[in-house]
Amino acid sequence: MTDDLQITTFHDGRQAPTLGLGTWQIPDNQAAEVVRRAVGLGYRAIDTATIYDNETGVGEGIRKCGLPREELFVTTKLWNDAHAHGLSKPAFEASLGRLGLEYVDLYLIHWPVPSQGQYVQAWEALIQLRDAGLAKSIGVCNFNAEQLQELLDETGVLPVINQVELHPRFQQAELREYHRLNDIATQAWSPIARNKLNDDPVLKGIASRLGRSVAQVILRWHLQLGNMVIPKSTNEARLRENMSIFDFELTEADMAAIAALDSPDGRTGPDPATFA
Repeated sequence: MTDDLQITTFHDGRQAPTLGLGTWQIPDNQAAEVVRRAVGLGYRAIDTATIYDNETGVGEGIRKCGLPREELFVTTKLWNDAHAHGLSKPAFEASLGRLGLEYVDLYLIHWPVPSQGQYVQAWEALIQLRDAGLAKSIGVCNFNAEQLQELLDETGVLPVINQVELHPRFQQAELREYHRLNDIATQAWSPIARNKLNDDPVLKGIASRLGRSVAQVILRWHLQLGNMVIPKSTNEARLRENMSIFDFELTEADMAAIAALDSPDGRTGPDPATFA
């Protein structure tokens, strides 16, 4: 089976692997080896962030992985304490220094922090970084539709991507529809709900029929919905398993059964409306 879900094209014309390696909670002293191993298994997209405190290790892994820099897609993120004018660019430069890179492929505002009211300022800084070629594409995480619309209204520029919590128990259908209508890529963090769905009977039944793991079924569901995903693992077998989702397909009945698992109480992480 050939699969056309491996690459996502952003509205700025740039492309990214649909599946990448998340590095949240990977210690800095382990990150280089995890990145090196993941690249050896076929990963080409690496996602980190200032607050993960592992950019140095991620950068080392990129340098030691054996591939030219231009063959990798590297993402990092602006933390909440650097939204204001005059703070965002130095924060980005610090990230670039820790990574040891001349540019990143994608730079994201990590959280909107609406209580601060400064995310438009941060977005203006990201636009300047994009225009300077230091961040090839720019986007956000954890923004709602109203906040995304505000960025457009204030700057004329929409993010290419919104990275949000999204999994079968928390499917964010309305937000995904806004993304679709505005050509914003949806990227799921916590795409397998931190392994909390391994015992779900619906997912287990589909996995058993297909001879796959529950995690593989969930990741395949994401791809067929059109989501990008960044599952995290430090285990080589799990890294390999998470990559092995391009040679099978879920049926329409499978997709409908998973759609029915959505719950308004399914969020596992912080609420972006209040998280600061």
